[in-house]
Amino acid sequence: EVLTELAQQHGVQTTDEEFAKFLDEKDNIAFLRDDFILPKYIKCPDKDGRLTIVSEAHNIIYLNGHSLGVQPKTSKQHIIKDLDGWAKKGSLCRSEPGKIFPKEDERLSVSMAKLVGAFPDEVSIMNTLSVNLHLLMVSFYTPTQTRHKILIEKQAFPSDYYIVQSQIEQRGFKPEDSIIQLQPRENEDILRTADILDVIEKQGDSIALVLLPGIQYYTGQLFDMEVITKAAQAKGCMVGYDLAHAVGNVELKLHDWEVDFACWCNYKYINSGVGAVGSAFMHRKHENNERPKFIGWWGHNASTRLDMTNELDLSPGINGYRISYPNSLGLCVLRASLAIFDKTNMREIREKSILLTGYLEHLLLSKVSKYIEIITPKDPEQRGCQLTLKLKYTASEVYSKLMKRHVICDVRKPNAIRVGPVPLYTRFIDVYWFVNILQEVLQDFTKKIVL
Repeated sequence: EVLTELAQQHGVQTTDEEFAKFLDEKDNIAFLRDDFILPKYIKCPDKDGRLTIVSEAHNIIYLNGHSLGVQPKTSKQHIIKDLDGWAKKGSLCRSEPGKIFPKEDERLSVSMAKLVGAFPDEVSIMNTLSVNLHLLMVSFYTPTQTRHKILIEKQAFPSDYYIVQSQIEQRGFKPEDSIIQLQPRENEDILRTADILDVIEKQGDSIALVLLPGIQYYTGQLFDMEVITKAAQAKGCMVGYDLAHAVGNVELKLHDWEVDFACWCNYKYINSGVGAVGSAFMHRKHENNERPKFIGWWGHNASTRLDMTNELDLSPGINGYRISYPNSLGLCVLRASLAIFDKTNMREIREKSILLTGYLEHLLLSKVSKYIEIITPKDPEQRGCQLTLKLKYTASEVYSKLMKRHVICDVRKPNAIRVGPVPLYTRFIDVYWFVNILQEVLQDFTKKIVL
């Protein structure tokens, strides 16, 4: 309805190229695209499986930020500055004002906290997603003989499943006895909130930890974290979230929702590069907890850290879970990225995202609905920017042809492609071009089958 109304005001059809250009002109955060380097070449396998470059001169239509974000322009200059300081001054570079050392992780936590709806002292820049999940589960998964189960989704990201499995085994329990797996109803792709709440209500007394994603990586479903958290905690369960696909994508209020803990990577929507430093959240209510934890020297209070007394003076809150100082070059890229987020806010980003993904959905349904099924929830409040498309034809073959037409998204087994228009750098015209290219590709498959 919003798209139709806007098109009518401008005197065009929603499927016209002119409408996409109009939406870009009205985009309040369009200027942020200039802060990124968009990919300019792509390699595709030829008939013999060898990679060949098919484009070097054109910007790619990049719709894969749910897998890996693009590079902030200032990343390189931050890295070079850091390397130059180290090269010229050795250890003295650590004490220079404005340099990465020694408290850059804490400074960056201020910007990161804004993205997740938390106080800065509830957020730490540290390790990687999987490592942080392990560290937080040491504290928040404390099973007993009567309450030892972990509630996860059946289609959890494999790393999360392995973490849960190994944590259970480390405590002396068996995964087959201690894992409860949520799955959609028959012939459905997404989990109903009511079904999640029903499991919590019926089995909550035996559940030690509820561990779910903020957004499901395959379907793109956004979970109602506030409702789930409240229900689980009412049954005495601890609640944690893997927010890899949620941070920088949707608005979060981790403190207000009273989430116990959460972890995320920073290489998707936070655009900090492959293997980027991760982040973790722990609610203030656990600030001085005496739960079991693994401790390293960076968790020691900064004011006494170098006294070398071997008497632990643990930092309060999530900072007490830090093991070692993060890689300085990784912090350089994260600094570049968060500076871009500091120019706007998640409300503005989310407003554009809802319109941008709604526009993508509208064009897909208008032009290629007979070839695809969108399994991501239709309700904008139940999804982020990503749409997952089940295809009538072989997804890998379709994607190969999309790549040759300068499109990057990704394939997920058994037969789907994920498409993610990231509002920080994706234009409405990019979405328009993508859907028209997809239409050409799918129509070409149809012609070959008919012949």
